[in-house]
Amino acid sequence: MSLESDINSLVKSVGLELYDAVVVSEHDETIYRVSVVSTEIVDGKRSGVSLDKCVELTHLISPLLDVTPPVSGDYRLEVGTAGIERNLSKLDHFKKSIGEKVSILSTTKDKIRGVLEKVEGSKIFVQTENELVEIEFNNVNKAKTYFEW
Repeated sequence: MSLESDINSLVKSVGLELYDAVVVSEHDETIYRVSVVSTEIVDGKRSGVSLDKCVELTHLISPLLDVTPPVSGDYRLEVGTAGIERNLSKLDHFKKSIGEKVSILSTTKDKIRGVLEKVEGSKIFVQTENELVEIEFNNVNKAKTYFEW
């Protein structure tokens, strides 16, 4: 099993869903960032994740990383929610964001903003103000969820 699948099993064991696990570098520090989302949907939206759940998950993941470090050298483990505004870089990210507002920049520089309606195979469907727009995942240059305050 890979490290990510082991982490995914731990995340599921506390009733959450793994959104992403990535190594990032910020302010001359290496961070292994594990992002999670709730599996609970209320009124068409995902529930939040408590700080206690993140702490519990940190205590579960940390011993695993002692045995199987994600990088060589020093790093810091950071476990948290994926956030209300987050990048969508994998097809799975889109699947986990259905019902949310998204902003997509296509490879042809078209900008699409609206509610993510569905994902079918590799096609992404966004309801804009005027129409239901279909875009192939391979034609997405950049995408993120957004929140209107």
